[in-house]
Formats: sequence, C-alpha cells, structure tokens
Amino acid sequence: MTLPVDLRSDTVTRPTPAMRAAMAGAQVGDDRFGDDPTVGRLEEQAAEVVGKRAAVYLPTGTLCNQIAVHAFTRPGRLVLCESGAHVRAMEAGSAAALSGVAFLPVDGERGLLTGAQVSDALRPGGDDPPAVDLVAIENTHQMGGGTPWPVDAVREVGAACREAGLPLYLDGARLFNACAATGAAPADYAAHADALMFCLSKGLGAPIGSVLAGDPEFIAQARRLKVLFGAGWRQAGIMAAAGLVALREGPARLAEDHENARALAAGIAEALPGSVDPAGVRTNIVFADVSGTGQDPRWWAGRLAAEGVLVTLLGGRVRMLTHRDVDRAGIDTAIAAWRRVARAAPAGGGRPLD
Repeated sequence: MTLPVDLRSDTVTRPTPAMRAAMAGAQVGDDRFGDDPTVGRLEEQAAEVVGKRAAVYLPTGTLCNQIAVHAFTRPGRLVLCESGAHVRAMEAGSAAALSGVAFLPVDGERGLLTGAQVSDALRPGGDDPPAVDLVAIENTHQMGGGTPWPVDAVREVGAACREAGLPLYLDGARLFNACAATGAAPADYAAHADALMFCLSKGLGAPIGSVLAGDPEFIAQARRLKVLFGAGWRQAGIMAAAGLVALREGPARLAEDHENARALAAGIAEALPGSVDPAGVRTNIVFADVSGTGQDPRWWAGRLAAEGVLVTLLGGRVRMLTHRDVDRAGIDTAIAAWRRVARAAPAGGGRPLD
C-alpha cells in the first residue's frame, strides 16, 4: 500500500528509530511528584538552549500558551497580539474560558508587528488606556505563511513592552524554524521575552510535547497551573526521551524542510499561476489561494486527497507543511498531483466535494 504524501501538518511525523529506542530504554518516575529523571533532563536542556533559568515539559503548545496567558493576566483584561495569532484565532476560545480574558488584535505585515504598532495600540485613545496585561507574539507566524521574525523586530517589541510595564510572551511553536531561516539562535529571540514556549512535536519531529520556559518564579506558577488544567501526567519520561532526541537532532535538518517548501511553492505556482508567491515562502509552510479558480477550497482538498496528497484548509486557503517524513520525491509527487487537479478543474464554480 502506498502511503499518501501527508502535508496536513508537521505534527504528523512518526518517531525515528533513535526516538523509539530512547523511549524503550527511558528512565522514568512519576512526574506529578517531580521525580521523573528524563523529564528533568529535558527541562534542563531546553531551558539552557533558550537561555532561560527554568522550564516545564507539557503535552501541547496550546497548553503552554494558555498557562502563560493565565499566569500573566487577570480576568476581564486583554492580551495584545497580531490579528491572526494562533493564541487568539486557533485555540478554541480557551483564553476566555480558562482565564476570562479577551484580545486586542493588531493587524501586522505577514503576522509581524513593529514596536511602534505595539506602543500605539497601548496608548490611551480616550478617557482610559486599554486594559492590557500581556503582549504575545508568534514566531514563526503560521497565518502569515510561516514568516520568521527578525531578532531586531522582537527586540523593538520587547522594548515597547518594557516601556509600558508589560510582559512579552513568545509563542515559539516553530521557533527553531525561525532560527534555521534567519541564522539566529533560540536564545537570541528568548532574551527579549519574559517567557516563551516551543514545540518538540512539529518540525523537531517528536511524537508529543512542548516546553514552556521562563524565570523560576514563573515556572513554579506554571507547574501549579499544569495540574489545575489537568495535565499532571505520570511516567512522562517515556515521551520526554523522544523529546531529547528531537532537541538534539531536529534543528540541524530544518533547512531541508524549508528547501522542500520552496520547491513545492514553485511547482504549485507553475501549475496554478497566481495561487502562491514562492518568494514569500521562508520556512516550511505553504498557503495556496485557490479563490481565483472558481472552485471551493474543499473541492481542491478532496481532489488532492484522491490523488494521494493530504492538505488542510485554513482561512479560505489550502495549507501545506513540509516535514521530516516528506522527502523531495514526495514533493515531486505532490506537485504532479496539483498539476493533474489544476487541469481537471472546471472553469467555474464546480460543486464542492462533501
């Protein structure tokens, strides 16, 4: 049986043989009691990589974000973020449900904000200043097409936050992709944020897990909130062992994913002119705008799936992410599928697939 080319997300990767071996031989304890040695080792190494004093291993990036929001805010207050930020747009309203906060959205260029935009948004526009407790940024910015932040831009936003007396939180789900694209080190970005998270389960390829890092007082609070939100897991070292392998081996190969994403974008742009700007593909995320074809995006997703290529839909566009389990041959297969579907597309408004 031929496996499909799965471009739905970089979370679909399968554990490598090295990860499986590490998991099988992992030393474990009860992480709820704080005595799992493998979890402890992962947390120490992760904190060191990003230049923070402490870290906590958590099941998901969304949980990292929600713990940070809860720790930094008060009910009835606001989190300033870019309009398409994951924490605002793609976490099922968790911030409202768990922390009683709303968002102050600011439109950025491909998901990025400037220090001046942050300062302007925090400036009083009437009798009262906006009730903001936290500024959050996302690197890379998914809805912005996987755009990586320049370190100087993060520095400017951090300075604006300090001037306003507010903490800056970095949703670094794909932080290592940003580093691969810009040449910066993770700690270069983290130095300007009060706390940050990064995912082990996306480009780095681990089967599960993310890390939240900051100062010891923040992480102590995060550990309490971890239990409050129902994530006090037990022999988590089995999964943390794979995370250690991902942290050690994953960053060095991300440039390959970026190269494959650019090749994919170029191929789709040739098959369907105007749908993709290959020059805008900086990391491992490719969005194709099929609105000009007259076909519902669901039609495209269904036809591509029938050709053996799995994609997702987001914001009315077709989304594809490259990762370790899709090699250049897989990219060529995906491009060929796009060509066949583009040739088969009716000239206008065909009925979408169910």
